[in-house]
This record gives sequence, structure tokens and C-alpha cells, in this order.
Amino acid sequence: MPTAVLTDRERTAVQAYLRLLHTVRATLDTEPADPSRAGGAPMVPPTVLAEADEALSQAGLAGNEEEFFRLLASWGPRA
Repeated sequence: MPTAVLTDRERTAVQAYLRLLHTVRATLDTEPADPSRAGGAPMVPPTVLAEADEALSQAGLAGNEEEFFRLLASWGPRA
């Protein structure tokens, strides 16, 4: 099983993405069943989104989702 060696910036981008993913999952899990918000987007703190965007930009991965998800798949734990 090959292991990717990430640069510091790539690792930061992956970690920021994982924090974003966990935040969204937690938000979805704790959203109250409010009919007035049916179909609405989960409320994710803007700072979490900004952190992920900045980390992707710093790693040169902004707009290059294919490369980013390749890195993410090679770095993360296997299911």
C-alpha cells in the first residue's frame, strides 16, 4: 500500500479539509428538526470555511480538486 509524503502545506490543507468535514457532520447531527429550516444549508462557521480555502490556496490546490482528493485518499486511513 503506497503512502503519500505530503508537503507541510499539503498536510495543512488536508487537515483543514478534515476539520471542515467534521464540523459539517457535527452540524448536521445537531441541527434541530425545525420545519422552517427544511432544505436549508447547515450553518458552518465562516472561519472554518476560510481556513480551508486559505490552506488550499497556500498548497496550490485551489481549483484542483482532483489532485487534492488524490492526496486526501492517499493520506487518510483506509476504510
